[in-house]
Amino acid sequence: MLKKTGFAITLATALTLGTQAIAETSLDIKFAGALEFAEDGTLFVGDNHNGAIYAFETTSAANEGQIMPSSIANIDAKIAELLGVGASAIEINDIAAHPVSNDIYISVTRIGNLVSHPAIVTVSQDQNISLLDLATLEFQKQELNEFPNGEITFNGRPGGPGPALPRDRAKTAVPINSLAIMDMEYYDGELFVSGVATDNFLSTLRRMPYPFDGAQSVANVEMYHIAHDQYESRAPIRAMSIQEIDGKPQLVAAYTCSPIVLVPLDEIEDGAKISARTIMDYGNGQPIDMIAFNFQSPFGGEAEPTLFVTSNSRQPQLIPISGLQNTPVVTHNDFERGPKLDDHPIMPFGPVGKNVMFEGVPLHMTMVADGFFASITRDAYNGSLNLDTNPSWFPNRIHNLLAEFDFPQYDPAVSQARMAE
Repeated sequence: MLKKTGFAITLATALTLGTQAIAETSLDIKFAGALEFAEDGTLFVGDNHNGAIYAFETTSAANEGQIMPSSIANIDAKIAELLGVGASAIEINDIAAHPVSNDIYISVTRIGNLVSHPAIVTVSQDQNISLLDLATLEFQKQELNEFPNGEITFNGRPGGPGPALPRDRAKTAVPINSLAIMDMEYYDGELFVSGVATDNFLSTLRRMPYPFDGAQSVANVEMYHIAHDQYESRAPIRAMSIQEIDGKPQLVAAYTCSPIVLVPLDEIEDGAKISARTIMDYGNGQPIDMIAFNFQSPFGGEAEPTLFVTSNSRQPQLIPISGLQNTPVVTHNDFERGPKLDDHPIMPFGPVGKNVMFEGVPLHMTMVADGFFASITRDAYNGSLNLDTNPSWFPNRIHNLLAEFDFPQYDPAVSQARMAE
């Protein structure tokens, strides 16, 4: 039985999320990370601390209103106020849009008293910010096989030619299992999950049927990385989408620094060692989200199926799906030896599409109602963290851009007359 999402949660209940409220419902979620929705509104939440995925049954009325561009400034401070903590005591982990209501769901870690608690915040189209009461929702839980040992941490390698700095050494406190669930994609009754698992061959793809029945396939993934000039089997897929490529469903996957590879779904079997097909590399950086949508220019032309890939280190990449069809697969035999930075003559390599403007830094992004992007965006000038909703053909606010159009003397007729001469 589906239960209605509870938006009227009190602050007292909010502050017990992860303790008393969880104990009363046997809900043991410890971390709200990657988010994904099924078409019916089932919300999948990745828990990298427990090594599990939770599927919450949510119901919500359809949004009959027109989606409009909007902006909520200082969204982190508003979420922190809702949770009763300071803005520096929360981390935003992911966002996703409900397929029926178009409400935005934001997964958050609330840090305090030497422990962290998960929370999921919803933002309605009328910009009402509420805490999702997980204790009121029916849910299923799928534990991950081969969950990494939480005591193993990363190395603190230096960020340049000099010795490791304190910020570099901070990685030694980060457990490897924090990357156990990096991205999730629901497709045709199954949930596909990228991340890391146990043993030396860490990069992992999992697939599991939903509703969960305890079954899951765990496959390891190797790929050739053009920029790093090496075969890699540990760093996980950061963002992915399932698309029809060369006549069959394939996983389109983005790694750090930033190769794009293809993995046919029929190869993702339990125990498989997969060699992903490297087809492009658009440059150094760490992908965050990969969003499939139909790009429709306001100046005309047909809509084109496209991937919009965000990164923590560069502007978003617009990759047409057509460019992925019949694309040659590359290996180490196709390149000279050595790492390749962005200024290398061959970079970017392959049908990478276009690097497009995004004002500020998009940290997390999701598709809303097939025509709008919602993004957690760091303002380029004042540093505020905002929740912006803008059309997919131009997912920007232009408040920081001063151009010819902004001058009070601007008259487009003057230029038009000159060009008509």
